[in-house]
Amino acid sequence: MSFEPTINDNIRYEPQENPPTRLAISAGIQGALVMIGSIVLTVVIVFRIADQPVDYIAWGVFAALVVSGLTTILQGVQFWRFGAGHLLVMGTSGTFIGVCVAALVEAGPAVMASLIIVSSLFQFLLAARLSVLRRIFTPVVSGTVIMLIAATVMPILFDMLTDVPEGSSSVAAPVVAVTSLAALLALVLRGPRRWRIWSPIFGIIVGCAVAAPFGLYDVQYVMDAPWFGVPFRSWPGLDFTPGHEFWALLPAFIAVTIVGAIETIGDGVAIQRVSRRQPKATDFRVVQGALNADGLGNLLSGLAGTLPNTTYSGTIPMVEITGVAAKRVGIIIGVVLLALAFSPKATALLIAIPSPVAAAFTIVFFTLLFVQGMRIVFRDGLDYRKAVVLGVSFWTGVGFQNQAIFPEQLGDGFWGILLGNGMTAGGLVAVVLAAFMELTAGRTRCIRLPVDDEHVAERVDRFLRGFTGRLGWNPEATDRLAAAAEETLTILSQEDPRDDGAPRHLTVRVRHDAGKVEVEFASTLHGENVEDRLTYLSVLPPIPDESEASYRLLRHYASEVRHQKYYGLDVVTVSVANAA
Repeated sequence: MSFEPTINDNIRYEPQENPPTRLAISAGIQGALVMIGSIVLTVVIVFRIADQPVDYIAWGVFAALVVSGLTTILQGVQFWRFGAGHLLVMGTSGTFIGVCVAALVEAGPAVMASLIIVSSLFQFLLAARLSVLRRIFTPVVSGTVIMLIAATVMPILFDMLTDVPEGSSSVAAPVVAVTSLAALLALVLRGPRRWRIWSPIFGIIVGCAVAAPFGLYDVQYVMDAPWFGVPFRSWPGLDFTPGHEFWALLPAFIAVTIVGAIETIGDGVAIQRVSRRQPKATDFRVVQGALNADGLGNLLSGLAGTLPNTTYSGTIPMVEITGVAAKRVGIIIGVVLLALAFSPKATALLIAIPSPVAAAFTIVFFTLLFVQGMRIVFRDGLDYRKAVVLGVSFWTGVGFQNQAIFPEQLGDGFWGILLGNGMTAGGLVAVVLAAFMELTAGRTRCIRLPVDDEHVAERVDRFLRGFTGRLGWNPEATDRLAAAAEETLTILSQEDPRDDGAPRHLTVRVRHDAGKVEVEFASTLHGENVEDRLTYLSVLPPIPDESEASYRLLRHYASEVRHQKYYGLDVVTVSVANAA
């Protein structure tokens, strides 16, 4: 990690801050406008491909908007361990398109709903055990998946740029797309900061105004839609007596659910990076909360008989462009989505936005998302092994997405459904490679002892010196490792005891890899993030402070320090290199 903080001056309102009511409402409405098209169209596309009746399509859209609105509110409110406490918009998941089409065609809506319910349970399990899987779902894996999201969506957006009704003028699509993009970029790049929040809606209005003379905006579709409606009678129900179709499709649903969870992990990491003026270490309790809310959304989607949902990665570039990361805005977005669910006419007004207009502003969002994925990877440090994981996973995903890798062999069966999406294929490759690196890393040794043991420092010192002795480390490097461990233990001992008064235990794991020794201190802490304290030491006045002594010494001895906070567990990782 770098110990020098960088300030993000673009952020106007952080998650806990309250922007003015008028600004919050306008940002919330704008965010809903940006996201609703994907929520609605994904449902419509899947159900139409599977040849479902119109009434069921109407129900699917209604239920998807309701679930998306409720879970978006939950992400902002953060109830117990559900929700990120950040602005994270939820919506229907494109990752599930292939498997849901297969389930609808092969077994029907009730079986699809049951498959979604069962597979959602694995997301709760993943959230609960995220600390155990921390070496698999690394920043490289998360960043790669975010980059793949952009890479897989971009070809679809490029096709949308020319998607106009038959018989339209040959210049209609390029004129509308270029005008929309130019209006958006002009305000983003050169507009006053206070007006930047309006850039997406400004681009949409300009694009629609230019599209209207070409006949690209379907006014009749909007006029025919009712003002209010709830298609309750179209709920498909559930199938509690699954047949062989259920068991045949369940593995694919579980696999896609895990890949969708990886996307949510990446979004949970990324939204923290773009929401703060002063960057902080990733709080994995936020990621766990996002995963739990995502799992609850999938569970509700299954009960309602509509497509599963997920965190929308477009939230990250939206925050970057507008500079507004207040969770209050996310709550308003959720309320707007709920309101739109009960108004087909309002939904139609948004769906009628011409494809070239929608594609133009979405392209800007996903280019920023791609760059954010790169930032996550590079901030973690990119050695040759991480570069291999990134490169192989990314291009494998792109290859499968474009049907350039074994298209005849995959076909339309299980593997075709599973690997037909680039994010799914590339994400699975990234996870497999990360797991391989973990399994083939140096042997890990471990001890567990009470934090309050008066001899804990001596026992850890003997443990580490014995380990480096077997490696043949020089005395200077061994002393540096021992000193780093001593200062880490001093920091841990300064923490408040557990709230329940139970004794605190410390698990110390050590292993050697790539010329350095990595020591993990796992316990339960209630104080600040150690990594953040080290980062901001450089901006504090150089006045002697006894409480900072151990932090300053740890910063001197260690090559790298990581602090990962999870619910019920903190992991402080200290690395020391064996310098010649």
